[in-house]
Amino acid sequence: MGANRGENSPLREAALIIVDVQNDFCPGGSLAVPEGDQVVPVINKLAPLFPVVVATQDWHPANHCSFQAQGGPWPPHCVQGSTGAQLHPAVDRQHITAYVKKGVLPNKDAYSGFEGTDEAGRTLAELLRQRGVKEIYVTGLATDYCVRATALDGLKEGFKVHVVTDAVRGVNVKPGDDQRALEEMRAAGAFLKTSAEILSGAGVGEAVGASAYAESPQ
Repeated sequence: MGANRGENSPLREAALIIVDVQNDFCPGGSLAVPEGDQVVPVINKLAPLFPVVVATQDWHPANHCSFQAQGGPWPPHCVQGSTGAQLHPAVDRQHITAYVKKGVLPNKDAYSGFEGTDEAGRTLAELLRQRGVKEIYVTGLATDYCVRATALDGLKEGFKVHVVTDAVRGVNVKPGDDQRALEEMRAAGAFLKTSAEILSGAGVGEAVGASAYAESPQ
């Protein structure tokens, strides 16, 4: 595919963040995001371009506070060690350099990838800085929840943040929640880009799919 991950790559100080592309958030899962699995081919085409690729996972105990049985808003999902908590099987794992798990404590919910840690106990911000990352490209599920929270926290942590609009999908509890979330992220300083723009800028051929929603901050 001719991906350029070397010193001259425009993405040499960038990381791809794959947010919660887990079985329970994809069609057939307990908290399925409509068309959630359609982000996978876009992510798989982008991943080889990045020197750092981090996958986040909801990783909840069975009695997690976000579950309806404990008074939370959601059905049980992404229970630690379950099939539902695993990444979608079509996600190409060969380029993933780190996994960050979040929502691991019973009494604390966590939407943002920056609230999780890797196996060594490093936060997402810590592991990104250790790798010299200055900008992040956020993909995954769901636009109006964990993608939104991760992008906004990335800005707060001082990273330049891009949201890949054709590599995210929304829950849309209220119609249009995903578009409102994109506007909120853009207004906060995130750049909205399509995979086509990223692949073109990296000197790679045409993208998988494209979104008309690709404005940059004004």
